[in-house]
Amino acid sequence: MATSVAAAPTGTRKKPRLSFWQIWNMSFGFMGIQFGFALQNANTSRIFSNLGANADDIPILWVAAPLTGLLVQPIIGYMSDRTWSPRWGRRRPFFLIGAILASLAMLIMPNSPSLMIAGGMLWIMDASINISMEPFRAFVGDKLPGEQHTTGFAMQSFFIGIGAVVASLLPTLLTSAGVANEAPAGIVPNSVKYAYYLGAAAFFLCVLYTVLTSDEYPPEDMEAFEREKKSVTLAQGVKETFTGVLHMPKVMKQLASVQFFTWFGLFCMWIFMTLAVAKHLYHTTDTSSKSFNEAGNFVGNAFAMYNGVSAAFSLLLPWIARKVSRRLTHMLCLAAGGLGLISVAFITEPWMLYVSMIGVGVAWTSILSVPYAMLAGAIPSHKMGHYMGVFNAFIVTPQVCASLGLPAIMKAFPQLDPLNVVVLGGVLMIIGGLLTLRVADDEKIRLPLADDVQPQNAAYDAGPQPNPAV
Repeated sequence: MATSVAAAPTGTRKKPRLSFWQIWNMSFGFMGIQFGFALQNANTSRIFSNLGANADDIPILWVAAPLTGLLVQPIIGYMSDRTWSPRWGRRRPFFLIGAILASLAMLIMPNSPSLMIAGGMLWIMDASINISMEPFRAFVGDKLPGEQHTTGFAMQSFFIGIGAVVASLLPTLLTSAGVANEAPAGIVPNSVKYAYYLGAAAFFLCVLYTVLTSDEYPPEDMEAFEREKKSVTLAQGVKETFTGVLHMPKVMKQLASVQFFTWFGLFCMWIFMTLAVAKHLYHTTDTSSKSFNEAGNFVGNAFAMYNGVSAAFSLLLPWIARKVSRRLTHMLCLAAGGLGLISVAFITEPWMLYVSMIGVGVAWTSILSVPYAMLAGAIPSHKMGHYMGVFNAFIVTPQVCASLGLPAIMKAFPQLDPLNVVVLGGVLMIIGGLLTLRVADDEKIRLPLADDVQPQNAAYDAGPQPNPAV
């Protein structure tokens, strides 16, 4: 088991550069977290439809997920900033607690007997996933020097992509293995149920690997930390969440509009892609039919495609960001994703959706890394978890707006269908890309990939070196 180091290179002390395998170990747990999110993104609308939801009901049912993130992430970030255990560190206790709760929720979700219970389980599952996920973002800022931030977040993107590919394909793979992909109305097919069971196991085991193989730096001033720790309460965390929004750094304010348009566009895709593909490529709206469930599997395959592209592209992203700047890189990637979603309106065969998802995969890589790399260098290290959690507000707010606003729009304009909403998502993503050019990302970054992943140098002996896993 990894042990925690005795002193911290945080604050005024220079953090040592980490080796490839140290960055690998600290990022590996994100693959498990993505099993949860990928299964949720690809199958939640399908589960709701199997349980009898109408198309214009589904966004409202989804609102649990973003609302949970809006509340949970800043509070967990605040609490983890003020947590320290000599054995378990600062962030890792939250990794493990979230993984246990999320895995249990994933076992229950596909067995929900009604829409109401399914909506409630989505709430619990998303809250639990967020407990694990938020500290992972802060983990990069805690452990890596500024010149390795983009590499660290890109490594997370790599594992997100790998986990999402496998998770998205699970219903199709299980169907190919003979597991039933159809069920009577009001029941979720076994292919989806068993996919959730496997995802729950993967979530827990991947996070456990990071917990056991990574260590953390203790607070630099332990006495001051202990004094502040005594004031930690849930109420104080909520208060700090709102005051954090009022005092957030300039870069965070500028990224807010980028995140709003980007994540509104993504939510349009996640909510309505299954319904759009079923209607326009499989020519069915009957949610209990064989064709609808085949469409659901195919959307999972398409989502695996964009996540696979994301995993591969994450290896190139730091190099591209170094060559053309992070702002321009993010703008171009979001434009590729927007064009990919718009192109869905023009495809006539299911296989063409794979081509559309290439652009989405490029965008997804950048979405998961570049904004966080921009932000990590602009926030104080002792508030890394809290501000990363506050930043999540600019991700979940557009999702809440989509969940509450899209049903009203679709009822007011009956001629709209799910495909129109997917195209709208593409337009919004392009707008988010253009707004990136306004971000004052002034940090001078140095991202030579080969050098970024070299073992630590003796020149950093003034600060402690993280212990290798035992």
